Amino acid sequence: MNGVSIGLDHQEKETALVMRKSGFLYCVIKRTFDILVSLISLILLSPVFLLIAILIRIDSKGPSIFKQIRTGRHGKTFYLYKFRSMSIDNDVYDFSKKDQHTRVGKLLRKTSLDELPQLLNILKGDMSLIGPRPWIPDYYENMTIVQRHRCDVRPGLTGLAQCNGRNSLTIFDKIENDLTYVNNCSLMMDIKIIFLTIKIVFFTKHADAGKSTIHNELNDLRNQR
Repeated sequence: MNGVSIGLDHQEKETALVMRKSGFLYCVIKRTFDILVSLISLILLSPVFLLIAILIRIDSKGPSIFKQIRTGRHGKTFYLYKFRSMSIDNDVYDFSKKDQHTRVGKLLRKTSLDELPQLLNILKGDMSLIGPRPWIPDYYENMTIVQRHRCDVRPGLTGLAQCNGRNSLTIFDKIENDLTYVNNCSLMMDIKIIFLTIKIVFFTKHADAGKSTIHNELNDLRNQR
């Protein structure tokens, strides 16, 4: 019996070692890919960045880049960058008023071009190309311990939830998709998500997440307790 027990323990240790090595290799490849893609994209798209920044400044008062605190890996917060698509007096926490999109901002939102500055977040290491979307801290504060595991990996520019319905999903469906990704992430899954995202951006329409969506989702999270 002792011999069998020792053999099983050894096998379990070998399996755990292989899993750790494969997980480490995946993380190295993923981070290297993030750095290369974000750096090359920032260089190649620099004229586009400049053009968008000029159009935003011409269209409305305020800075071209909007930054907001979001929740990242392991619940740590960071500043997320986006092209400003709202008027400067728009308050995401004032649910009594509708979002005040600018004319250029509506086009940026429709084409997802407002997300391009997050390439800087990816280069810095705040985010990854693929992962659960980073939400404002109020979401994390109202999640259960299990739901918070969606933050076990770096948040992404796009993710499984975006491919499976984006803002047409309920908040709980989004979290379920995120947890599925966290528990099964791999290079093959990341590649699949990249191609699905390209298809969605060019050929599919989904509802934009405005203040009313945030308000309703936060209420749903609070009421689950």
